[in-house]
Amino acid sequence: MTSFTPFASLAGGALIGAAAALLWLTLGRIAGISGILAGSIGSDRGWRIAFLVGLIGAPLAWAALAGAPALHVAAGPLTLVAAGLLVGFGTRLGSGCTSGHGVCGLARLSPRSIAATGIFMVTAAATVFLTRHVLGG
Repeated sequence: MTSFTPFASLAGGALIGAAAALLWLTLGRIAGISGILAGSIGSDRGWRIAFLVGLIGAPLAWAALAGAPALHVAAGPLTLVAAGLLVGFGTRLGSGCTSGHGVCGLARLSPRSIAATGIFMVTAAATVFLTRHVLGG
């Protein structure tokens, strides 16, 4: 992270919260991205596909209007594929992802989501520590 952007971060968090609340209030559904993606294959997929299109389309529209930020990914393609597969495995193992547990589950004070989010955060901190300070990445 190279710059502190509190207003942009606050606006982004408010938009995520508003989208999650709107989905809950209108359809009674949790805005867990892994569950929405998994369910988009079966029935009841219209709203799921619309949600996913918005999830992908909104940043693309913003980049077209405001310009895309410069990105540098230090990992190679094999590492990115392995990381994606591990994240997918973890979301199935944890019965949800950070959006479902961390955003929606914590807001509902779900004990399962509190435990899952705690495990997500500890695992993330340990991974960063290991890759940056032990392995020298």
